[in-house]
Amino acid sequence: MALAGAAVKIFPFLLLLLCLFFFSICQGGQKWEDDYPFIKLASSFSSFSSSSSSSATASNGSNKAYDYIIVGGGTAGCPLAATLSRNFSVLLLERGGAPFANRNVSHLENFHMSLADTSPRSAAQVFISTDGVFNSRARILGGGTSINAGFYTRASTRYITKEGWDARLVNDSYPWIEKQIVYRPNLAPWQIAFRDSLLDAGVSPFNGFTYDHMYGTKVGGTIFDESGRRHTAAELLASANPQNLTVLIHATVQKIVFDTIGNKPRAVGVTFKDEHGKQHTAFLSKRQGSEVIVSSGAIGSPQLLLLSGIGPKHELKKLNISVILSNEFVGKGMADNPLNTVFIPTNRPVEQSLIQTVGITKKGVYIEASSGFGQSQDSIRCHHGLLSAEIGQLSTIPPKQRTREAILEFTKSKRGLPHEAFMGGFILEKIANPISEGELRLISADVDDTPAVTFNYFSHPHDLQRCVDGIRIVEKLVSSSHFSNFTQKDKLSVEKLLNLSVKANVNLIPKHTNDSKSLEQFCKDTVITIWHYHGGCHIGQVVDHDYRVLGAQRLRVIDGSTFRESPGTNPQATVMMMGRYMGVKILRARLGRLAGV
Repeated sequence: MALAGAAVKIFPFLLLLLCLFFFSICQGGQKWEDDYPFIKLASSFSSFSSSSSSSATASNGSNKAYDYIIVGGGTAGCPLAATLSRNFSVLLLERGGAPFANRNVSHLENFHMSLADTSPRSAAQVFISTDGVFNSRARILGGGTSINAGFYTRASTRYITKEGWDARLVNDSYPWIEKQIVYRPNLAPWQIAFRDSLLDAGVSPFNGFTYDHMYGTKVGGTIFDESGRRHTAAELLASANPQNLTVLIHATVQKIVFDTIGNKPRAVGVTFKDEHGKQHTAFLSKRQGSEVIVSSGAIGSPQLLLLSGIGPKHELKKLNISVILSNEFVGKGMADNPLNTVFIPTNRPVEQSLIQTVGITKKGVYIEASSGFGQSQDSIRCHHGLLSAEIGQLSTIPPKQRTREAILEFTKSKRGLPHEAFMGGFILEKIANPISEGELRLISADVDDTPAVTFNYFSHPHDLQRCVDGIRIVEKLVSSSHFSNFTQKDKLSVEKLLNLSVKANVNLIPKHTNDSKSLEQFCKDTVITIWHYHGGCHIGQVVDHDYRVLGAQRLRVIDGSTFRESPGTNPQATVMMMGRYMGVKILRARLGRLAGV
């Protein structure tokens, strides 16, 4: 009886705990704001208190002054901010929102939905290069790591040496990333077939699971965990000193503010607008070593320098932008790794998979694969227009007829297609280190207007030859017995598979009737991007080897805009590493052993 009485007394308590537990699950558990209390809306900026002991107060007395102002909370900006905040006050400004509660960002199955979202607040901002290729730039905290395919692999030792980086510090910086947000993937059936096909095609040896860049076939890391949840660079902010870090989202930086008294312009702060369009100015501390660091990516960083008056004098004057520092190289040397794909229809739905396996060839091409992203009900029913990531939808609207009405009609007809029409996977072929390059130019003095970007895909004959070599490897893969369990009974010839990609109208480049017979023409007509564009602020032309802007004071650019080639098969690992690396290097330069890193 005593036991029974005790049970009766304990039962209500257990019931309460159980209810609280399920309530927590239903509410999604702890809110992300609790984990990242330093992330705030840009409109809250004016309510911040004045300086702490580590910072000086701005001359107007209204806002806190910071040791570092980082423009761009992306792949490099987040680890950089987290590292610098260990010892100094940091303001990180991001034009997009937070990724944590965004299902299209967080879940692997919604990868294509985020890229297809063309709303003003989408995580991926669509633009079309002057070449006629659809592209995207990240507009969210975490940058490209919030919208990419998640593959994680390091740069080659050759690349590290070429960049002039300290190999020991590099090897300390990569694991700092990997321990926090990188996972070993469980290979999907499509990826297993792809791996075995690569080996049969001679892309050997098999190097197993490794982060290292090695010739042959390998399985790399991923920022998607076992449940398919994405972990972005924004989560690296959890390593920050929360007392020293302020992150403002929906904060669009319009220009860098300079003090032009003296021999060189000196950065003193930035002007930005909040989510309501109200303008604010954030100031640097007057302490020696304080800096504005631009980490806005290969589009955003050269764009911001130009908007701030640093760039080719004649281009700036055309847009009535005051010239602060004339530099003809800002926005020049833009490059993008051209991608060509072959869609393989299957006889049944295939498990969704993004890049897990890669073939690193000695012909200067990388071969990768994905599967299952054209077949979901969301993919079929939702309005993706012609900006959809799943090119297996095989639209038939000629480029010159791509009006809004035509897109709506296409969407309507898409709903009537059988589910089976979207089943399949892709083999992806990417050119490593393209020689072809172009430029970025402002089209206006408005930061919201994406600049005109030209990449000049395949303008160099060596790039085109490498593409042909890569497609020939792909031909061997699609003919492999390892894919026979997936393909339809009436096996399509390689020529017909190539024609499927041509008919998909994946870009705005006019097509030719002989595309499947001329591999050179196929490469030119079906080129797309894998979002690995880089350049515009090259070392030796725009910045020095410590990424300080040449001819200016208290200003650096730290991101992929400084690269002359994209590192590894996929750059996100090295861009995040770069943020950590440079943060540690800056701290050690200022504090020596007292930096503690």
